[in-house]
Amino acid sequence: MTLPPLYVLRHGETEWNRAGRLQGWQDSPLTETGRAHAARQGDILREVLSGEARWVASPLGRALHTARIAGAPDHLAQDARLREIDMGRWTGLSSAQIAAERPDLEGFARYEAIPEGETLAALTQRVAAFLAEQAGQTAPTVIITHGITSRVLRCLATGLPHEHYTQIGGGQGVVYRIEGRVQNLLS
Repeated sequence: MTLPPLYVLRHGETEWNRAGRLQGWQDSPLTETGRAHAARQGDILREVLSGEARWVASPLGRALHTARIAGAPDHLAQDARLREIDMGRWTGLSSAQIAAERPDLEGFARYEAIPEGETLAALTQRVAAFLAEQAGQTAPTVIITHGITSRVLRCLATGLPHEHYTQIGGGQGVVYRIEGRVQNLLS
C-alpha cells in the first residue's frame, strides 16, 4: 500500500490527561498547556508543509480543537475511525483506579483487557480501513487523532504489527511524519 506523506498529531493535553483519567470516546477541554501543544504543532506544520494538504481529524472535541489551533482549514474532514480506543467501563477512571481493580495489568497491558470496551484488534481494523482509503493519494495528509489510535496508525503506516504500539513513541505537541514507511519525529 502506497500512502501519501502523513503528518500525525495527537490532540493537546486535556483536563482529564492532566488528572490521569482515561477518556476513550468521552471528552474534556484542552488545558492551557494543551492549547500550547496545538499551537506548537501548527508551527511545525507551517515549517514543513508547502502547498495543499488534506486535513482529517477524529470527531471528538479535543482533536477538533487541536486541529483548529494548529491551522486546519475550514474544510476539515472528520472520520470516526480516528477516535480513541473505547475505554468501556474504564472511561473516566484514573490509572490508579484501574490498577486497584486489575493489579495484574501494568502500563499498556490495560488496553488489552478493557471491560465492555474496544479491543486493540477492533481499533486496528478501523484504522487499517482508514489507511487503505488513503492509498494512492498524493497530497500530504494531516491527521489529528489520539494517543493509542496514533500509535496503532503509525505502526500500520510504517509496516509494523500493531502490537509494536508500545514502542513507536508518543507525546503531545509533536508531529510525526511518515513517508515511504519511515517515521520521523518533528518537534
